[in-house]
Amino acid sequence: MMNHRQLGLLIVALGILFLIGGALIWGGAFAWFGRLPGDIRIEGEHTRVYIPITSMLLLSLALSLLLNLIQRLF
Repeated sequence: MMNHRQLGLLIVALGILFLIGGALIWGGAFAWFGRLPGDIRIEGEHTRVYIPITSMLLLSLALSLLLNLIQRLF
């Protein structure tokens, strides 16, 4: 069980990560995300279908590695 000091540190660290991630997204550092080879785009006259397979696999891998690292630290 985490004590209050550890929980506070975790919340601050997550806040800093969200701040950095938001700044990167706002600055356009992730403009490539969603346009990777393997992401499927089908555009018809009245229909648009977008299936970001490769982008979601990459996001899943990154989150798995991050959560694994956090689990090892705590």
